[in-house]
Amino acid sequence: MQTKTRMNVYFEPALLKQVEALALRRNVSKSAVIEAAVASFLSEDSAERLEAVFARRMDRLGRQIDCMDQDLAILGETVSLFIRFWLTITPPLPESAQASARAKGLERFEGFVQALGRRLARGDRFIKEVSRDIPAARATEAESTVGDNNDAPV
Repeated sequence: MQTKTRMNVYFEPALLKQVEALALRRNVSKSAVIEAAVASFLSEDSAERLEAVFARRMDRLGRQIDCMDQDLAILGETVSLFIRFWLTITPPLPESAQASARAKGLERFEGFVQALGRRLARGDRFIKEVSRDIPAARATEAESTVGDNNDAPV
């Protein structure tokens, strides 16, 4: 039978609350939590485990940056195409219509800003919607193409 030696230690109240919470979550004693923490701290492979933790975090951050890079590229292309399309199809206005067009433009812009605020508050992301819609559109397109090819005379 293994005997343990009693030791009294002092903790900051906040740290002690964290230890107690962890002990409750794991359904173990506070002594077991403290013993595991000290053993981990004194362990020779702690540096290797810390390195592995950092490597996992770096990998996750790298994947997140890759996703953000793709989202930013999609956003840039979307804005560029919209501006090109808008500039191509919008004819210049005569002087007499410019004041009312500015007023209507301000009204539309306010509506746009409000809609954007609502979407951001809900957590909706247009880029995620587009990325979900593209595979669905391709699948529908492929199904209709397959159907068209089957109807062709031989």
